[in-house]
Amino acid sequence: MAFASPAPRVLADFASKTAIAQIALVLGGAAFVGIAAQIAIPLPFTPVPLTLQTFAVLLTGAALGSLRGVLSMTVYALAGVLGVPWFSEGSSGWGGASFGYILGFILAAFIVGKLAERGNSTTPLRTTALMVIGNIAIYAVGVSWLKVSLDASWATAISLGLTPFLIGDALKIALAAGLLPLSWKGLEKLNLGR
Repeated sequence: MAFASPAPRVLADFASKTAIAQIALVLGGAAFVGIAAQIAIPLPFTPVPLTLQTFAVLLTGAALGSLRGVLSMTVYALAGVLGVPWFSEGSSGWGGASFGYILGFILAAFIVGKLAERGNSTTPLRTTALMVIGNIAIYAVGVSWLKVSLDASWATAISLGLTPFLIGDALKIALAAGLLPLSWKGLEKLNLGR
C-alpha cells in the first residue's frame, strides 16, 4: 500500500527533500535578506535607513514556513552580530538604534511562516493580510527597541521608526501579494501545487 505524501504547505516544501536542501534554503533566505539590506537609502531625520530587508524577510518567512524562516533569520542575525557585514549598508555587530528590527525579523518570520503554512500565501488578499501582520511584528520589536535605545518617547520612536516607512512597506506588500500567489499558480500549472 502506497502512502500519499502530504501536500506542500509552503513554497519551500517543493525543494526541501533532503537535509542539504533544507540547509541551503535556510542559508539562502539569510543571504537574500543580507543582499536586500544593501539596497538602502539613509534618511537624514531618522537613524533607521529605508531598505528592502522587510520585503525579503516577509517573502522568506512565507516561502520557507515558520521553522525554516526562524532559522534563516536567526542565521542572518547571528552572522551579522559575529561580524558578517550584511546588515543595512554593510554594517554588522550588536546593538544600535535599528537592531530591534533585526530581532523583529525573527518574530515576523515565525508569524508569517505559520500563517503561510495554513494556506495564507496563495491569494493576493490573504498574502496582503499575512504581510501586514508580519510588518506589525517587525515594527513592534523595532520601534520598541528604538524607543529604549534613544531614550525617546513613544511619539518620537513612532515618528522615527514607523511613520516614514509606511508607504514603502505598502508598496513592498503589494509586490509580495502579487509574487507569492503567482508562484503558487505557476506550480499548479506544472501540476506541482496543492
